[in-house]
Amino acid sequence: MLSREHSVKALCDLMCVSRSGYYKWLKHKPSSRDHCREEIVRKVKEVHEKHRTHGYRWTAAYIRINMQIEISDNYAYKCFRYLGIKAKTKHQVRYVPRKVRDRYPNLIYSTWETVDRPRQVIVSDMTMFRVRWYSFEVTFYFDVFTKELLTYKATEQRGDRTQYIDGLNDVIELLKGTNEPVILHTDQGSVYASMAYNDLIKDTNIIRSMSRAGKPTDNPVNESLNGWIKEELMTDFGLENEWKWSNILKILDEYVKFYNEKRPCFAIGYDTPDNYRKRYYKGDLPRKNSFDSRKLSPEPKFVRRRRENSDNQAIK
Repeated sequence: MLSREHSVKALCDLMCVSRSGYYKWLKHKPSSRDHCREEIVRKVKEVHEKHRTHGYRWTAAYIRINMQIEISDNYAYKCFRYLGIKAKTKHQVRYVPRKVRDRYPNLIYSTWETVDRPRQVIVSDMTMFRVRWYSFEVTFYFDVFTKELLTYKATEQRGDRTQYIDGLNDVIELLKGTNEPVILHTDQGSVYASMAYNDLIKDTNIIRSMSRAGKPTDNPVNESLNGWIKEELMTDFGLENEWKWSNILKILDEYVKFYNEKRPCFAIGYDTPDNYRKRYYKGDLPRKNSFDSRKLSPEPKFVRRRRENSDNQAIK
């Protein structure tokens, strides 16, 4: 049978405290602050039992007004947590876990740099332009490898679906004669997820891929290019001063030609998209063959790098 000292030592070791600290706690007498805390907790519980429909803010205000006791909303919240109580009301916010409704899987995630040939991955998105009191929508289709603007469709009618369909038809026509698989990556917009849109690619070599819901970072190529295109169209091509639809279409046509054939692009070494594609087919660019060996993971790059750095430091 263990002696009292041995029992205390075993208990202190279990709780990871010193014996002097244990005895100090054992001989501790409640201070006036402890008594005050217990009194406030008791008052909070008392008010809650009489007024169950109210939360901690109302309870704190009630105690301050009717009992002349100083209590903050934050302290009342801690009392509620300590007592394990909450307001009994029909108007509580209920958080329901999001159901996964991804119509097509994400085949890219953060592996955009592994794309190793033209027409391997194509991305599409719609962006809205506002010119004075006038607004219109444009749907772009980009080649991820060359950053080439393959096609675009514009419409004055908000929510028009034909711009998406017509753009996809252009892409299908462009890919005729190619047998290699092509991934078409979009967000989860209603048109991109519709049967009418996806029925068009049933007998083609196009494979669908979608960003996760609420994750614009799953399509960084489009998000980045859309921003630059808007700035250049508005400022450099004078779109912000136009309101006539025919002039707007003319400016868009001029810009697409400029973008593909004359505009240096940082992502491809300040080459133009059109010339970059030609250089690839001439054999001037190395064939990496990196896309097929990509490792898909929903974990963001910066999180993965931080974890890898932490693991490397731990090994050292």
